[in-house]
Amino acid sequence: MPDAQAQRSLSFGSQAVAYERGRPSYPPEAIDWLLPAGTRDVLDLGAGTGKLTTRLVERGLNVVAVDPLAEMLEVLSQSLPDTPALLGTAEEIPLPDNSVDTVLVAQAWHWVDPERAIPEVARVLRPGGRLGLVWNTRDERLGWVADLGKIIGSEDDPFNHAVSLPTPFTGQERHQVEWTSYLTPQALLDMVASRSYCITAPEAARKKTLQQVRELLTTHPALAQSTGLALPYVTVSIRATLDQ
Repeated sequence: MPDAQAQRSLSFGSQAVAYERGRPSYPPEAIDWLLPAGTRDVLDLGAGTGKLTTRLVERGLNVVAVDPLAEMLEVLSQSLPDTPALLGTAEEIPLPDNSVDTVLVAQAWHWVDPERAIPEVARVLRPGGRLGLVWNTRDERLGWVADLGKIIGSEDDPFNHAVSLPTPFTGQERHQVEWTSYLTPQALLDMVASRSYCITAPEAARKKTLQQVRELLTTHPALAQSTGLALPYVTVSIRATLDQ
């Protein structure tokens, strides 16, 4: 991973609380599609503050959360004190061989080195296990969300490109869900503040970006005087199965 990308991938810890407040969860339809029937033991890899972890625990699954940043796991553990939360990466997973049925990676696969991560995920999965990737992207086709993209940078769904899960994974499939997240104006500012490009920007640029978002909130006809925002998302998922 290039140095700049590595810096961005490890930048979230300083904004862990803002990340938790501002980032959306994941739609149930996407999670259900990712989980194979009979799944009991799940690794949430790159779990962050537990956005996906919470949804998995609610389903009664045995979940282990792994993330490289202690600050993110600290926030996760505050809301999920009974869920194991371990420091680790996709390239060095702190779990035994053949220990989980499913590995899910939410909003994080673009940070990993696939050449090292694929064998490591295969190691911890049981034969026939599932690897699932999921990514929320803002739907910028209309209105104020398009204007937001002009300020903070348009979304780029990495799964619209040539993402391939190589052997020993087979049967790769793609799924897409359109849905709406409802949030406060402050949560929108937290979402922007928790983006890696905003965290790692020079202080003057970071302040300018957040000020432009505040101006959008107060001047856009669809947002002015609003205490609640409807932010449309497209959630893209990919799943593949480990060869028996």
